[in-house]
Amino acid sequence: MENYKPLRQKQQEYFRSNQTKSISFRLEALDQLRSIIKAHEQEIIDALRKDLNKSEFEAYTTEIGILLEEIKFTKKHLHKWAKPRKVKTALSHTGTKGYIYPQPYGSALIIAPWNYPFQLAIAPLIGAISAGNCAIIKPSELTPAISALIKKMIESVFPEEYIAVVEGAVETSQALLNEPFDYLFFTGSVPVGKIVMEAASKHLTPLTLELGGKSPAIVHHDADLKLAAKRIAWGKFINAGQTCIAPDYVYVHEKVRESFLTCLKDAIADLYGKQPLENRDYTHIVSEKHFNRLQEFLTSGQIAYGGKTNKENLSIEPTVITDVNWGSPIMGDEIFGPLLPIMEYKDIDDVIAGVLNFPNPLALYLFTSDKQIEHHVLESISFGGGCINDTLYHLATPHLPFGGVGTSGMGSYHGKSSFNAFSHEKSVLKQSTVFDMPFRYPNSKDGLKWIRRFLG
Repeated sequence: MENYKPLRQKQQEYFRSNQTKSISFRLEALDQLRSIIKAHEQEIIDALRKDLNKSEFEAYTTEIGILLEEIKFTKKHLHKWAKPRKVKTALSHTGTKGYIYPQPYGSALIIAPWNYPFQLAIAPLIGAISAGNCAIIKPSELTPAISALIKKMIESVFPEEYIAVVEGAVETSQALLNEPFDYLFFTGSVPVGKIVMEAASKHLTPLTLELGGKSPAIVHHDADLKLAAKRIAWGKFINAGQTCIAPDYVYVHEKVRESFLTCLKDAIADLYGKQPLENRDYTHIVSEKHFNRLQEFLTSGQIAYGGKTNKENLSIEPTVITDVNWGSPIMGDEIFGPLLPIMEYKDIDDVIAGVLNFPNPLALYLFTSDKQIEHHVLESISFGGGCINDTLYHLATPHLPFGGVGTSGMGSYHGKSSFNAFSHEKSVLKQSTVFDMPFRYPNSKDGLKWIRRFLG
């Protein structure tokens, strides 16, 4: 097993030189990052095509453009975020001034997944840079073209003592996790997230976990069915369903079940064509292992639409499956593929009870115009984030933190939340030397009386 101690130590030494803490240094690094993304845009698109058969449209919107916007937003607000914040003074602390200093952790390890291999490696890096940290990125070995490109891009502008990329498989991740980094940022599955958290616990390393889970979409009887179907189809089948916040299954009200299914079939055909496997822009499954896992789910319930596969190029067409229940194999875990189970309900409380059978989902999508239903669902179910009358869109705004809760993750990022994730808020109290409060000392007359008055 390779030893990454020298690289980690080199980064921590560089961090202690204080160069990364300068706001001008951070802004310049963000500029450099933006420049290499722009300069290698076509190479990124080509690598994503090679690894996942992503179309240029999907590659730019979900992996490139979103990062350029994040960098622009971060640069605009960085001075304000990094500035020490003065807080109010308690009466018992008269004469003092309190401040919160955002402080970078040091050397951060970022472990990226394969489903959005460029975006989910670089988005946390934006947060690490903006907060003043050094970073090591471990891309996924399942997307080798993007992994090699990320390494080439980063090495072209950043010294390894500041930002480095380490390629490799599971053994590499394990070796990196053995090192006492100052911060860990992991995006991936729940089982691997547990391994990462266990490794972090050995060094008491703070961390962010971006995981997943079974994210429901709920279509109430008053929903705009055509629009709901289109937005659910888009959110589910983008990236061939390999999205941590994709609708994992749909609960549709029994009154509109048949109408919704008709709208859903029309939406899929409109978005991906009547023969999706012949669509050269339709994303493929990342590996044969994942393809085989998904193919087994096709025996769950009744295939209402789709169901065709092509093992040679690892593609599965958008598939709608009905007649499933909580005991069906497809409902046992997160699907992470282009298979969409449909269940029906009569009472919204049955939906809530069903969702609560699982740990907290990473996302939830509710389609309704009924404010009471909206309030009831939002108050009853804990989830990472979500949308009313849409899917996935909450991910794309820098003004909303993105993250999970419970087994769907801990911590959040995007926008200021990315800066916060990689920053420790250091509390500093500045005390006056002009006078001294005598009651604080044990030998003061009537000291306890005054303390009771202030603190009682």
